[in-house]
Amino acid sequence: MTKEKIITKDLTIGEVVQKHPEIIPVLMEHGIHCVGCHVAAFESLGQGFAGHGYSEKQVEEIIEKLNEAVKKEKNKK
Repeated sequence: MTKEKIITKDLTIGEVVQKHPEIIPVLMEHGIHCVGCHVAAFESLGQGFAGHGYSEKQVEEIIEKLNEAVKKEKNKK
């Protein structure tokens, strides 16, 4: 598990995607296709996942996957 949380559910989708484009496949895998949508600038990850029917527990699990993707990308550099 990732101890350092770079990504939290309170960050906007647009902000996170801009800083960490490597998370896009994880978002798409979970049905969050609004990475380029105008709402992405205002909607948090937590709101986006809740809007797609994910439970709080599922949101935390996906946020963990997003952080793992960022960590993996950092380790490549």
